Amino acid sequence: MKAVLFDLDGTMLPIDTETFVKAYMKKLAPAVQHLVHPEQFVKALWKGTGAMQQNLDPHKSNEQVFMETFIPEAGVSHNEIAPVLHAFYEDEFASLRPQDLPATKAADIVDAAAKKGYLTAAATNPVFPEAAVRHRLHWAGIDRSSLDFITSYENSSFTKPHTEYYEELCSKMGVAPEECIMVGNDVQEDIVAGSIGMKTYLVTGFVIDRGSPAYKPDAAGTLEDLLQDIQSGSGLFSSHFR
Repeated sequence: MKAVLFDLDGTMLPIDTETFVKAYMKKLAPAVQHLVHPEQFVKALWKGTGAMQQNLDPHKSNEQVFMETFIPEAGVSHNEIAPVLHAFYEDEFASLRPQDLPATKAADIVDAAAKKGYLTAAATNPVFPEAAVRHRLHWAGIDRSSLDFITSYENSSFTKPHTEYYEELCSKMGVAPEECIMVGNDVQEDIVAGSIGMKTYLVTGFVIDRGSPAYKPDAAGTLEDLLQDIQSGSGLFSSHFR
């Protein structure tokens, strides 16, 4: 194994995704209301997000796909809305950090993997700009510089659960799927990586399993269990898999 890919929300960052998205929408819509009515904005945002989730064109970034749908739906020009969105993600997004966010072993896990010689990546569903990913990494206690790669809507052309997302990430990191361990909490979006040859580790705590399609992880445990496995070279991190 050469690389460990970490999902973010619900995995390294202990937040409930549905609750977070509601708070995010409530904060973002008023920030652009001088340009577009909040209700119309939210509708356009969801349509743009849906377009990213359906896209399978490798020649377009998720950002391009989002804007091609979002701009006409919102009824604003790119030059009007882009600076406002950029400012929101750079500055205001940080205020969405949950007040009761518990401390985790996330940073220790990334550091331990790096010390063992693994390449590391934040393999979060790339429907957010890099600035939003950086903020969420910070909330998890992870320094962006400690990771070899992070996926965002600027540098990705696919989203989870498409296996093309994982294949593209492997290509960018210079590794084969069979050389990667995917760590995540979502069975359908993260553990699906096993279908293209990756080993998978299901982090318990905020598990999401819609039942179908069904995927079985190669290993499962808490973040503390994961840290111990990496440090001790056990389970998926044993020499047997190196």
